[in-house]
Amino acid sequence: MKRLMYSGTGLLVLLLAFVAFNMASNVLLPGARLDLTEQKLFTISDGTREILSELDEPITLYFFFSDRASKDMVILRNYARRVEELLKEYERVADGKITLQIIDPQPFSEAEDRAAEFGLQAIPLPQSGEKLYFGLAGSNTLAEREVIPFFSLEQEGLLEYELSRLINSLAQEQKPQIGLISGLPMSGGMNPMTGQPSSPWVALEQIRQMFSIQNLEHDIDQVPDDVEVLLLVHPKALTETALNAVDQFVLRGGRLLAFIDPLAESDQSQEAMIDVMADGKSSDLAPLLKNWGVEFNPEQVVLDARLGMSVGRGQGQLPARHIGWLEVEPEQLDRDDTVTAPLNLITVATAGALTHAEGAQTRFTPLMSSTANSALVPSSRFTGMEDPEVLLDGFEADEQIYHFAARIQGPATSAYPEGLEGIEQGVQTADNINVMIVADTDMLTDRMWVQVQDFFGQRVPQPWADNGGFLINALDNLSGSEALISVRSRGNFSRPFTVVEGLQRAAERRYRASEQRLQRQLAETEQQLVQLQQGQDPAQMLEMTAEQEQAIQRFLDEKLQIRKQLRDVRFQLNADIERLGTWLKIINIALVPALLTLGILIWWLVGRIRRRSV
Repeated sequence: MKRLMYSGTGLLVLLLAFVAFNMASNVLLPGARLDLTEQKLFTISDGTREILSELDEPITLYFFFSDRASKDMVILRNYARRVEELLKEYERVADGKITLQIIDPQPFSEAEDRAAEFGLQAIPLPQSGEKLYFGLAGSNTLAEREVIPFFSLEQEGLLEYELSRLINSLAQEQKPQIGLISGLPMSGGMNPMTGQPSSPWVALEQIRQMFSIQNLEHDIDQVPDDVEVLLLVHPKALTETALNAVDQFVLRGGRLLAFIDPLAESDQSQEAMIDVMADGKSSDLAPLLKNWGVEFNPEQVVLDARLGMSVGRGQGQLPARHIGWLEVEPEQLDRDDTVTAPLNLITVATAGALTHAEGAQTRFTPLMSSTANSALVPSSRFTGMEDPEVLLDGFEADEQIYHFAARIQGPATSAYPEGLEGIEQGVQTADNINVMIVADTDMLTDRMWVQVQDFFGQRVPQPWADNGGFLINALDNLSGSEALISVRSRGNFSRPFTVVEGLQRAAERRYRASEQRLQRQLAETEQQLVQLQQGQDPAQMLEMTAEQEQAIQRFLDEKLQIRKQLRDVRFQLNADIERLGTWLKIINIALVPALLTLGILIWWLVGRIRRRSV
């Protein structure tokens, strides 16, 4: 038998058995897979199972995919197969509450007309002249519809979330009501800086997919009764009447999510344009925060040398470290709160600090914090700042940890116990309020977390940070629906290069002093050279003395030498990273195959020795 195993006939038998096993598994176990990814991205999450198990009414899903038109598109067909398998798994887990129809919309067919009726995006194929459909439509018993116009490959990481969101929207009798008061141009409009129209923020578009939004005025005297969650974004223009309305809403049991800011860089209002100082771009909820046991200084910004982002400085220049724009990592997020626990990266820009007031009765739970390598600086330091690395000059950490976001719960009293003139006195106390405060508004802007691409007229967002996830998770949590939180947070395929980032920060600290010294020497040398040349009459340039010629040549040589040293210093910034990359290439290209080959040889040698001993 052993001889047969090692003979040509034995190898052929093994090959045929392998092929037969694969064919049988494809027929008998079409959806079986082994998910080895860290976040189990290819396994239906508990949140999705909860949504499917709570379906009360049947839902019909129509999966449109142009099978014939995509016959030569291997990558797209593989993705389509994954979508189809996942939808079949949804149908199986829903236990009869979901009906799946798979449709290939042929040209000029009723199926193509139906796809167009649902609003699916058709992509023209130049070579064949056909149209490619690859989208999903769903409907419920009330004839309500939800659509994914096209499954973009760039959003594969959010596939399960998009499917679960669609089903959850169809399962809800009505979307939760969100009251929005915003002092920032979240809805788009005309950009006063460029004079060009701007699109709505992706964060707002995502809210609209899952919630019903009521836009409220800055001078409201009462929050509408049907509003479940009140969302404030940069509420610097709230009148005292509106502040009282917010206070009463919270005391009556309403949930509040507020984004305030010591320096809202995206504030392009007339007031901010006239007041060039940072104060014109700050927002606060001062009378309310005090009664909720929260302290916030609207004139101070948190710097963190550990979390500073790397930002571009223009063509031909090395990136700069901006310690006022921060990348908040999992270690700085509350891992016990459902809003932040699943998130991996949140970015903030010129954020403020929230602290729990001494003696406050409320519970203050930090959700997002800095490291101990941080400090507070006046927001005015950012006025007219051109190079963000000037923030590193003289920076000294105060070893304090500052909180960018917090959940406030517990007993509270009214900030207006006497009421306001013309307004009836309202609720004075509450046993438990539910408020979330974030000391940054710029984190909601597209540039801080998402890249938007135009895909045949459709805006396709590609998140690179979890800012949008934080916003949706917070609204889900406050509105009482948390099933989607665990699903959304699984869709992140990217992993930060923590070792590389650490090497880069260490190199910057090591060589920054040398670079600054050389830059100063270069500036002084160029200034001396200009002064020497300016002191010489152009008509007498050919009559310079030997000493003058030597001085000019010396300055030119010194300038070239300093520039060479500066290039060497900048080269050393990335030397450690390049060395790490070289070692990784050696390990992947040479070491791993060598170890595998050695293992096979040892296995073959051991087997041969055993056969001889027999």
